[in-house]
Amino acid sequence: MPPLARPVRAAVLDALALVLPVDCAGCGAPDRSVCDACRAALEPAPVRTSRAALGGTDGIAVWAGLEYAGIASSVIRSMKDAQRTDAAAALAPALRAALAAACRDPVGGMPTTRLEIAAVPSTRAARRERGYEPVRLLLGRAGYRAPAVLRTREGRLDQAHLGREARRANAAGSMAPLRRLDGRTFLVVDDVVTTGSTLAEAVRAIRSAGGTVQAAAVVAHTPRRVPEISLPVGERPVTSAGGRTTVSGQAWSNHPSNPGDTPVDGGRHGTEHRRTQPGSDRSIPRLRG
Repeated sequence: MPPLARPVRAAVLDALALVLPVDCAGCGAPDRSVCDACRAALEPAPVRTSRAALGGTDGIAVWAGLEYAGIASSVIRSMKDAQRTDAAAALAPALRAALAAACRDPVGGMPTTRLEIAAVPSTRAARRERGYEPVRLLLGRAGYRAPAVLRTREGRLDQAHLGREARRANAAGSMAPLRRLDGRTFLVVDDVVTTGSTLAEAVRAIRSAGGTVQAAAVVAHTPRRVPEISLPVGERPVTSAGGRTTVSGQAWSNHPSNPGDTPVDGGRHGTEHRRTQPGSDRSIPRLRG
């Protein structure tokens, strides 16, 4: 934000706080939807992580903008469970960063020229209770509109308070495609990944209709009790003949302030990025949604 814009923004927020009192969704401090300190804690740090439900390191990769802990978990819970839709804007940069990173995770090592977003749908009961779908709200704040690709079947419960095995059983067969998806390639988007069961079910449903899934993107990933590979942007796991896994590749950030990831074209329905590291001039696929 330009230096001159900061005091103007602060003055506007102070005025709004007098008319519409609000507390920070992250720490509870008065007069801000998300205070400056909590916004700083939500600075995107995208990582590539795997989940056994998605095939582990050989399956669908999940890119997360944040770790689901501390301030991030408080803001996400406020947005989902306390109707704090005003907090979604503070989480949007993390989702944009995860989406940008997921675009660079090509299927079979080959870049995909056109990608579409498939948002994980909320259950009907959750939609009635909240009055909105968190994933679509986040996508909208991030500047994307996702077409309706999947629907939930009756009987699926909210995953939030379920254990690992219950999540897997609850997710199995719980989604269905709205139409045939032949020849289309998707990035699956959700708010938080824990066991990966929900994302795995979305992938299954898309594939059952003839679609392809390149990767998944989420705002945050839950830290695992059992260690799993979680890599910074640009790095990949390499397993030697002896079975030892190491990390190779040049790490780099996709934060907008990094000149190595410069937006070259954008619009209402998508953004195209070009990677401009020295010696590299490969276009990031256009993301539709």
